[in-house]
Amino acid sequence: MWEGTAERGRGQRRPMLLPFLLPLFCPALSEQIRYKIPEEMPTGSVVGNLAKDLGFSVQELPTRKLRISSEKPYFSVSSESGELLVSSRLDREQICGKKLVCALEFEAVAENPLNFYHVSVELEDINDHTPNFTHTFSELQISESAQPGTRFILEVAEDADIALNSLQNYKLSPSPGFSLVNKEKQDGRKYPELVLEKTLDREQQNYYRLVLTALDGGDPPLSGTTELRIQVTDANDNPPVFNQEVYKVRLPENVPPGTTVLRVTATDKDEGVNSEISYSFHRAGQVFGLNSKSGEIITQKTLDFEEIKEYSIVVEARDGGGLVAQCTVEINIQDENDNRPEITVRSLLEMIPENAPPGTLIALIKIHDGDSGENGEVNCRLDDEVPFKIISSSKNSYKLVTDRALDRELTPEYNVTITATDRGKPPLSSSTKVTLHVGDVNDNAPLFHQASYLVYIAENNPPGASIAQVSASDPDLGSNGHVSYSIIASDLEPKSLWSYVTVNAQSGVVFAQRAFDHEQLRSFQLTLQARDHGSPTLSANVSMRVLVGDRNDNAPRVLYPALEPDGSALFDMVPRAAQPGYLVTKVVAVDADSGHNAWLSYHVLQASDPGLFSLGLRTGEVRTARALGEKDAARQRLLVGVRDGGQPPLSATATLLLVFADSLQEALPDLSDHSLPPDPQAELQFYLVVALALVSVLFLLAVILAIALRLRHSSSPSVWNCFQPGFCSESKPVVFPNYSEGTLPYSYNLYGAHAGKTECNFLKCSEPLSSGQGLLCPESSGALFPLCDSSEPTSHPEPLTPQAPPNTDWRFSQAQRPGTSGSQNGDETGTWPNNQFDTEMLQAMILASASEAADGSSTLGGGAGTMGLSARYGPQFTLQHVPDYRQNVYIPGSNATLTNAAGKRDGKAPAGGNGNKKKSGKKEKK
Repeated sequence: MWEGTAERGRGQRRPMLLPFLLPLFCPALSEQIRYKIPEEMPTGSVVGNLAKDLGFSVQELPTRKLRISSEKPYFSVSSESGELLVSSRLDREQICGKKLVCALEFEAVAENPLNFYHVSVELEDINDHTPNFTHTFSELQISESAQPGTRFILEVAEDADIALNSLQNYKLSPSPGFSLVNKEKQDGRKYPELVLEKTLDREQQNYYRLVLTALDGGDPPLSGTTELRIQVTDANDNPPVFNQEVYKVRLPENVPPGTTVLRVTATDKDEGVNSEISYSFHRAGQVFGLNSKSGEIITQKTLDFEEIKEYSIVVEARDGGGLVAQCTVEINIQDENDNRPEITVRSLLEMIPENAPPGTLIALIKIHDGDSGENGEVNCRLDDEVPFKIISSSKNSYKLVTDRALDRELTPEYNVTITATDRGKPPLSSSTKVTLHVGDVNDNAPLFHQASYLVYIAENNPPGASIAQVSASDPDLGSNGHVSYSIIASDLEPKSLWSYVTVNAQSGVVFAQRAFDHEQLRSFQLTLQARDHGSPTLSANVSMRVLVGDRNDNAPRVLYPALEPDGSALFDMVPRAAQPGYLVTKVVAVDADSGHNAWLSYHVLQASDPGLFSLGLRTGEVRTARALGEKDAARQRLLVGVRDGGQPPLSATATLLLVFADSLQEALPDLSDHSLPPDPQAELQFYLVVALALVSVLFLLAVILAIALRLRHSSSPSVWNCFQPGFCSESKPVVFPNYSEGTLPYSYNLYGAHAGKTECNFLKCSEPLSSGQGLLCPESSGALFPLCDSSEPTSHPEPLTPQAPPNTDWRFSQAQRPGTSGSQNGDETGTWPNNQFDTEMLQAMILASASEAADGSSTLGGGAGTMGLSARYGPQFTLQHVPDYRQNVYIPGSNATLTNAAGKRDGKAPAGGNGNKKKSGKKEKK
């Protein structure tokens, strides 16, 4: 089997340099492979090993997908061996005609990476066509008067082969009166001429039959024959004579039908009928027409240079006597720029990766122009401003490559217009549009819509509730743009992170897994990640800070006065000479909440003598409102309510036992011999019970009386016997419960009265209370009374009219803000800091003061002049030095009592006084 030989270009001479340069230039350059094979090779014949000649191994063939790109499928590539195979008939004469060189040029396409390789297969001619005459016979008339040596042009045979395989000579069958001469035209074609060797005699022989044979130069040679029928006519002395044996003319291809080509002229010296000349074509044609009288040749159809470039016509001139003369007319067709370039785009990539580097091969462009010369030379360009360019690959072949980086997210596709223009005058052009799609690669990481997230959530949230949602977008397509979310870091313990929060991988919703407690966890930090599903995957991180807001879920807790383990309360001793404003004690309470929820206010709920003491609204400081009178009881009891600022507010109560005495020895008899003044609330309850009992007894007496009267009217003595003294049971005394002791809630009525005292004094309050803070007076049918300062005696408290709404602008002035207790004078108002940071700073300072006071609260004894408060404020306490009380705010984990020994009291100390604390014990009980 014939196998073509491959010729490589200069790239074969540089085997060491090519592997390094090929990755850089393979999108734009490729080697040329040439093969030479004979025509008419059987289908499936091997032309050459194309894969080997291109440098591909057999293992690369499945991935490189080597194939042929051509207009007609003359060849194919074996997917297993990479050999170039003949896939259809290769008839050189049909493909190339009379061209001396017949080469089939096409492109071999390889993928991964995409590249084109120019391949040329030259078809060598074989002697597969015999010379062929158009007619099987031809007739020729020769006058008997023709002189020896006269020549007659005979019919030309045609041979489709070229070179040696084409027609080479003619032979004539042996004849004594004729011979044959082979002549050659300017284009190299040969034609025969019949030569008269001797004079003919019509009377002896008027008809001759000769065989003309045409032979080619093949091995073995092939031949074709035609019969010459020669008729001898009567004498005619002078034959026609043409002015030229050969007429040559140039004719543009775009002349319309009917255009005159030229006029041939022949003359005859004879006279009469023998001098009349008629013109005709030796062989009839359809392209040109001939006027038999004038010899004018005209076009009958449109000429096309691309089909036939030259015409050779034999014209005969015949006179009336039958003599014939011949001439040759050679017409050269001139090319005109009448063909527009034809654009063919081959091997177009369906999808161009957006990360394709500049110079990546996209498509092969073939330009065909049927014109020749400058009319067939073409320039190719791109009309639009696109990131592509066209580079020339070979004659009329171009490559479309990328010129700069692509971005699918900006431009997903391009409509590219390719224009080809020839160099004719005027130039002709044609355009075609191709759509190039940019394929997506994972070149964009997810992008969060916020740089960071700050989430507020109130404590005691339901588990499983959504607290936030993060969102990220990825402009890529498909899995490259599909985003999933996860938590990758936190300031919480890694093991317990999932018990606090989780995130939905698809939606980015963050869920709380438990109920948060502001007092235990005020804030925490999360780092969330958004990751796409591309290869390789890209991700982005974002921080989320979760702030747990406070709810009012913790009631105030009273730290002082504290109850002893047996439930008994401590007492505070007050000097009898204490002046108004004297600091008696301080109710210390804390609230585990923060902010307004921990902003505590103090209110007197019950008092033995409401006008004797005043209570700081914000500080909880208990001060004397007036000097102690002679009729005032030595022992006083206060029920203090502590309420926070939450909504709804929560509260707690504390009971204060105060004893007016100048020393502990003086206070002890009051504690052992004298009982406390009767509790107004207990007396009220006692009176209510007595009244209820009296009403019940009266009702029973009325019923008994009614029954007795009824029975009396019935005059039944047996019935009356039951009312005799002996028959009735003796009633026993009834013991009513004692309500004088115990801690009452802050909603109980405030009413102060005891034996020997008829006036009612109310506590002085610097800020009016709302309806929820009022006190109920028992004698006014439940009317609400605000805390007030009244020194007027009254036997029955008068109900006060409802107070106007409190002033909302109750913020402290600079001089009124929380400071020392002495500067407050027992009546403090103010606003809680709105900033949580300032609140925590204030709490820290208060805690520091509370820690100092807690160190001296374990003992009861004290020196003279301490009035029983040295156990809380330290041995350095005097009447001139009262501790600085500040608002006590509870910070989780601390139970310190807020005290300070550095403040000054605004009261006067009695001489020789001695203060102390003591349990009230069982002697305080009734």
